[in-house]
Amino acid sequence: MKLDEKLVQACKDFIKTRFPDCSVIEGAAAMYTESGEILISTAPEVFNEGAGLCHETGALCEAYKKSLKITASICVSREKNGTYIILSPCGICQERLYHYGGEVEVGVPQENNISKWESKKLSEVQPYYWAKPFIE
Repeated sequence: MKLDEKLVQACKDFIKTRFPDCSVIEGAAAMYTESGEILISTAPEVFNEGAGLCHETGALCEAYKKSLKITASICVSREKNGTYIILSPCGICQERLYHYGGEVEVGVPQENNISKWESKKLSEVQPYYWAKPFIE
């Protein structure tokens, strides 16, 4: 499955349902598996930021638990004014997603509008991935 508006909307719908209070910044991640299943997760609130997790972590763990291959991932944040912005996967999440290969599509914000997304393969986001020599 490729990154598409259905996956982005599933993420936004989850945020609306899980976090109905629009006065706080909240987010979530949604991922497609190879079979088309959508996995969604969010980051738990913690007192110690050092114990925090990315929004993608739960969906990645769920996929791994079920032996499912991730093909696409998007992370969305709802700002206090109600607008949604696209968050590129951080370096740690890129590393975790690379478990499924450089062809995994990830959502990145458009250059001139962070509320809109475009799809990039991990290999495009990270063209000099450190482990390429070991996985090719």
